[in-house]
Amino acid sequence: MKRTVTKPPIVIVGAGPVGLVTALRLDSFDLPVIVLERNLEVQNDLRASTFHPPTLEMLDDFDITEKLLEVGLKTSTWQIRMHETGEKAEFDLDVIAQDTKYPFRLQVEQRILCKLATDQIADLDNVDLRMGHELLSFEQNDAAVTMTVKNPSGELYEVMTTYMIAADGANSFIRTSMDLNFEGHAYPETTILVTTKFPFHEHIEGLSNVNYIWFENGTFSLLRLPDVWRCSLYSEVGQEIEHALEPANIESKLQLIVPKDTPYEVEEIRPYRIHQRILDDYRVGRILFVGDAAHVNSPSGGMGMNGGIHDAWSLTEKLPKVLHGETDIDLLDLYTKQRQPIAKDEILKQAHKNRSRMQERDAVKRREELQRLQEIANDPAKAREFLLRSSMIVGLTKSRAIQ
Repeated sequence: MKRTVTKPPIVIVGAGPVGLVTALRLDSFDLPVIVLERNLEVQNDLRASTFHPPTLEMLDDFDITEKLLEVGLKTSTWQIRMHETGEKAEFDLDVIAQDTKYPFRLQVEQRILCKLATDQIADLDNVDLRMGHELLSFEQNDAAVTMTVKNPSGELYEVMTTYMIAADGANSFIRTSMDLNFEGHAYPETTILVTTKFPFHEHIEGLSNVNYIWFENGTFSLLRLPDVWRCSLYSEVGQEIEHALEPANIESKLQLIVPKDTPYEVEEIRPYRIHQRILDDYRVGRILFVGDAAHVNSPSGGMGMNGGIHDAWSLTEKLPKVLHGETDIDLLDLYTKQRQPIAKDEILKQAHKNRSRMQERDAVKRREELQRLQEIANDPAKAREFLLRSSMIVGLTKSRAIQ
């Protein structure tokens, strides 16, 4: 079967949180949209789980924030801790209450956002969400992008659009097909994400909902969600990842956190490699990149998904003006100009700094860093400056100031 869309809407490839928010934003400007997603169902695996204040403010436009707040866990403080002694630097987001409507992190899985967004899209005439439709190939010229798509029955059809938005994630088919330079590197260690319903907060005194923790032989993090704790664990030095993932080794790592007589009940395990990469240009002709398709970073600090949504916001401030004839295509160059350096200098650098801090093994350097952070956390002015950056408010302010 060959099917052609004769009045081309904007095509978004990828129905993750970034692609779906992009679709909602374009709809708010009365623009028709097709969203192509190769999977038959919305993402449901272990991914991002932290929403920063400015992201919550953005999602307010679609009445999504209120629904996220109903199911999520408000986290007004987060910590960097020494496990054996319980010493900590605790950052309280109340100090940025004058700067944001939402002075906290919201802990809730991104799949909840995807579900809320798809439910909303189902009632929109302007957005055509096509689950199980896979982009196979594409080509562009000065006027349009033409795509070949496979539907769930295996039939092929063509879609033509004036602009294609690549929101297809870290392994972006669009980016790799274009052989674009995705500069950066992979970190040597593999992170092992484990979820369990064990109540760590009842066994570790003064624990926050978000904790980055040093212990004698390594590091781990504990992030609390409404019904589970997410534990980020690491292989031991010289330990093969296949060995580290064996149930007995997962159990031994969890027992180091809180020893107990009975085994831990593990809900899910997901190993993943961390990359730090970025495109030079988020626009290539009529193809525009957002989120992980444009940049990937360490998840430490929870800036990946949030940064992608901020990309979508910036792009959708500009694209409607071009499509409604208010300005020419050159305005889209401002998208890269505003967002690429912020991703590079704020998101990637901060995420790298967060990761490097927790991977530090030297006891003296750890002690010095903890004392430095405690000094910042205990000084309201310094804490506000620190939290405005870690909450991604500074990056957005800088981005919007670029012209």
